[in-house]
Amino acid sequence: MPEKEILEKLKKAVVEQDVDGDKAAAKEAAYANLDIMKCIDEGLGAGMNVISDLFDKAEVFVPQIIISAEAFTEAVEILKPLVKGGYKSKGKIIVHTVEGDIHDIGKNIVKILLGASGFETVDLGRDVPVEHVVDVAEEQKVDMITGSALMSTTMFSQRDIVNALKERGIRDKFKCMFGGAPTTPEWIKTIGADGWAENGAEAVTVARKLMG
Repeated sequence: MPEKEILEKLKKAVVEQDVDGDKAAAKEAAYANLDIMKCIDEGLGAGMNVISDLFDKAEVFVPQIIISAEAFTEAVEILKPLVKGGYKSKGKIIVHTVEGDIHDIGKNIVKILLGASGFETVDLGRDVPVEHVVDVAEEQKVDMITGSALMSTTMFSQRDIVNALKERGIRDKFKCMFGGAPTTPEWIKTIGADGWAENGAEAVTVARKLMG
């Protein structure tokens, strides 16, 4: 089967939440000796981009995203051993909801989409103390810290994370990307963070850019 058709099958199975179909397409890709990273990025990854866009338009919902992510992951597990030089994550990222904030739906969506885009995620949960975030960042040697704030009273924890990194003299070791309903690009500039994302799809785009 031509490469284009297999890439489309990989993409379509993710979009249609077809776990078995994606596994079958991944096996076809392996049998056809295609460029494995191309299959992951332009096939499976493209499918997750479509799902993310549909979610932002409220055309699919959390259950569909979860199943699409499962389809992506199952297919990647088949393809990973075939990547020349070994499969490497695109970066290690902390995800959490900031101190004082218990809303985690947005955080969970970002985690799913980042994971399905090739990033390794460290989920700290919700209402996470600033110092704990910084401790884990150091201990696990992550590349990026992300944190969502859904209330205007908790968004200041994002500033506190940046300041805590500066106080420890390690600010330049980590990229910081934040988001949430009350936040804006102007807020991110004010607190000295590196990136802002309005939604899950944008979080992936910004993460890719910040990670180079």
